[in-house]
Amino acid sequence: MSSIIDEVSQRANLALSNQMEMLTFYLSDDQLYGINVFKIIEMVESPRTFSRVPMSHPSIMGVIDFRGKPITVIDLSMAIELEPINPEQDISYIIICEYNTMIHGFLVKRPEQLLTRGWDEIKRPTGLLTLSSSLVAIAYGPDGEAIQLLDIEKVLAEVLGMEHKVSADNPELLAQSVAGSTVLVVDDSRTARSLICMVLDQMGITAVALDSAPKALSYLGKLVETDDVASIGMVISDVEMPDMDGFTFTRKLKADPALAGLHVMLHTSMSNPSNKQKADQVGANDFLSKFSPDELVRRVTAALSKE
Repeated sequence: MSSIIDEVSQRANLALSNQMEMLTFYLSDDQLYGINVFKIIEMVESPRTFSRVPMSHPSIMGVIDFRGKPITVIDLSMAIELEPINPEQDISYIIICEYNTMIHGFLVKRPEQLLTRGWDEIKRPTGLLTLSSSLVAIAYGPDGEAIQLLDIEKVLAEVLGMEHKVSADNPELLAQSVAGSTVLVVDDSRTARSLICMVLDQMGITAVALDSAPKALSYLGKLVETDDVASIGMVISDVEMPDMDGFTFTRKLKADPALAGLHVMLHTSMSNPSNKQKADQVGANDFLSKFSPDELVRRVTAALSKE
């Protein structure tokens, strides 16, 4: 087990590629799950007990010290309505991750292995799996076993809460009107799409929300055919998405002369500086870490005001 922990630490520092490197792990249902290695800071064996947080969500185990700072640990099994993990009884592990510029710990039963998969090998769930509101994508292991990729943004929004309103003490953020514009939002997370659309609605902006990059390219292609690309003020896209990631999406969009002039903001929970460099390389106009309503308003206003 220590070799897996060491390898995670090494791979988390590698440069990004057009593939997803994931750590697979088990939760209390003994199903296989996966998480992007580039979200992971470290993996540690769980303590037997935690400093509890009064009046917190039931899935919050408590707080541990991580490099001199307190971080909240969430039982990922409980957060998606499975049986809780009991670290007092069994050895378990905490995957320490950075999401949305914040550090969180996720309690899991045990890690399994590290796998690399192309984004085109990672698919949206179909059939009965679509009934799981916590599931965002499916990949497969070497033996054909399904690896479930969770909507961590949904988990964090439900467990910790996530603000979607512009600050009441900053009315000037909405003072410069860009109302009437249309923005294309591309994100595989239903929660993320909803949060973005709620902010745009406060700005009087119409959002066209799609859940995959191929759908977005198809939509834009139809606008090219009807000579209506100018109806889209800008594009806001996630980076981690099944079928095609946001970097590839941006590169394809910018390679099309009819679409190259569109302002593209990559809006992602992957806040590592290397992702900003990758965004620059593929031609993105802006890069913003999720999720700050005020900063999203500022960036969208600046982009649309240049039209």
